[in-house]
Amino acid sequence: MMNFALCILFVLRFVLADPNMQELSGTWSSKSNTVFTGPGFYDPVDELLIEPDLPGISYSFTEDGHYEEALYRVTANPRDHSCPSAVLIFQHGTYELLTNGSLILTPIAVDGRQLLSAPCTDDSKSVYSRYNQPTWFEKYQVYVDPYHGRWTLQIYQFDGSKMQPLYLAYRPPNMLPTSALNPTDKASETGTSLRKRARRSLENQYRTSATRVTSKETWWWTAVGVLGVGSFVLFLK
Repeated sequence: MMNFALCILFVLRFVLADPNMQELSGTWSSKSNTVFTGPGFYDPVDELLIEPDLPGISYSFTEDGHYEEALYRVTANPRDHSCPSAVLIFQHGTYELLTNGSLILTPIAVDGRQLLSAPCTDDSKSVYSRYNQPTWFEKYQVYVDPYHGRWTLQIYQFDGSKMQPLYLAYRPPNMLPTSALNPTDKASETGTSLRKRARRSLENQYRTSATRVTSKETWWWTAVGVLGVGSFVLFLK
C-alpha cells in the first residue's frame, strides 16, 4: 500500500507541479526513433558524427542542468528531388529553466560539431566544422500522449511554433560526459584526460544505466496517474 501511495505522489508531481528539471530528465527522441543522444551519435575521441538510419532529433536533460542535442535533418531540393541536403549537429552544455517556463540552452562552444552534405553542389565532399548555437525555447510541455501512450515532450520554439513532438526513450538520460570533451585552453581539463573519459564512455555504451522506456510502462503510469488524480479530487471534496 505504501508503494502504491508513493506511485500516486510521483505521478501527481508531474500532473500538478510547475515546470521543473525533474520532469525534463531523460533522453527524448522524435517519431523516427533512430536518433538518440550519446556515443551512438557522436564519437568525441575521433570527433566523428555517426549518421543514423533516418532523420530525426533527440534531446537529453539531466536534473542538475546539463543537456545534449543530436540533430539529423534532411532538406529536399525543389529543383532536383535527387539532390537533398543533409546536416548532422551535435551540441551539449548547460540549460536554464526560467520561472515562466522558458528554456535557455548554452552549449560548450569548443565541443559543438556540424557535418553538412549537399552532394549535388559540393563535389560530393561533406563539410565538417565546429558549431556553436545557443538556443532559447519559449516553453515546453510534458504529458502522456493519449494515442501512443508514451511520455511526450512538446517544445515551442522562440516564435511560439511547435517542434515535432519528442518521446521519452531513456531515463536516466543516455549522454556523453557533460564536461568539455575537446578543450582548447589550459584552464580546462587536459585533452588527454578528457579523451580517456570519453573513450571509457564509448566502451561502456552498452552498459549504461540509462533504461529504454516502453509504452507498456507508460500506460501503467498513466493508469496510476488517473487513479491518483481521481483520489486527490475526492480528497479535496
